[in-house]
Amino acid sequence: MALMASKAEFTEDQGAKGTALRVTGRLTLSNLGDLPQRLDAFDGPIGQIDISAVERVDTVGAWILHQFSGRTGAQIVGASDEAKRLVALVSQADADVRVRPEPVNPVVRVVTEVGDATMIALRTLLGLVAFFGAILIASWDIIRNPRRLRINAIVHRFELVGVKALGIIGLMSFLIGIVIAQQGAVQLQQFGAEALTVNLVGRITTRELGVLMTAIMVAGRSGSAFAAQIGTMKLTEEIDAMRTIGVSPIEALVIPRMMAAVIMMPLLGFYATLVSIFGGGLFCWVSLEIPPITFVQRLQEVIPLTDLWVGLIKAPVFGAIIALSGCFQGMQVEGNAEEVGLRTTSAVVQAIFLVIVLDAFFAVFFSQIGWI
Repeated sequence: MALMASKAEFTEDQGAKGTALRVTGRLTLSNLGDLPQRLDAFDGPIGQIDISAVERVDTVGAWILHQFSGRTGAQIVGASDEAKRLVALVSQADADVRVRPEPVNPVVRVVTEVGDATMIALRTLLGLVAFFGAILIASWDIIRNPRRLRINAIVHRFELVGVKALGIIGLMSFLIGIVIAQQGAVQLQQFGAEALTVNLVGRITTRELGVLMTAIMVAGRSGSAFAAQIGTMKLTEEIDAMRTIGVSPIEALVIPRMMAAVIMMPLLGFYATLVSIFGGGLFCWVSLEIPPITFVQRLQEVIPLTDLWVGLIKAPVFGAIIALSGCFQGMQVEGNAEEVGLRTTSAVVQAIFLVIVLDAFFAVFFSQIGWI
């Protein structure tokens, strides 16, 4: 019955175990011909499919055998090792594809997400500690050999962190001073104590908000810039090139940025405090009719020197945290450009979170030592 020696054909044989289908030729895509249609039309009872005379089987042929065997319940016999392997593979692939995943128990999902977030936070914390250790080692090397300190890089970061931030920080602080004075005056007027608005503006801006809001602004502006710059250098393999030629990325990239942030933060914090007080004083002069001279004299009476020291002590710590988070996240960039954006976002969120946590710690600490 075969038309060609290599063309796939089948014949029916009657045996002791019932009707057997004997397949001959090549069960390959180019030699199937109308065999699939003929097998689909075959509806007689069958016990075995004998493929011992098949010269070659490809994936398409194995799939046809599997489909016919599954439809008729016939057993495939006489298969070579290669044919058995192909039939087994297509049998494994013949499964229903699940378009939608199985619904997860909400409790299990929440617990899983909390656990994943906790592990990520712990790994990030360990990474920050290790990164800070690397910075300390590099700083000690610079102390032993001061010529390795890159003064030009530090001065250049002064402009990014400090000079170019004066405008936005000044505007923000001025508006915050006005808002504090306005909200404080509204509440204090209920008790006939609107004159105490001067106390509120002076102490809260000097002790807390002047430095804190500056740190948040620097984290969003300079911290994100640090992460994006270093992340881009990591993506373009510039950092790997620096290591190849014997230049430490910590010394060349991280320490200048950290020193610039540490040095500029107290100056920016003091500047923000002065501008906030100016904004509050302007509101008191216009709305509460408190003359500027009276406002300044009252500030001298109510603001202790410890409030100024509290702000100036916190500022360099906040600057170090912002630079540390930005540089650390930049160093973690791998893979593609999308990672730069993700790490930049993480740097800002991480820096602001750590700044607020440290601010709370400082508030408790200074309260315990009597600097209230």
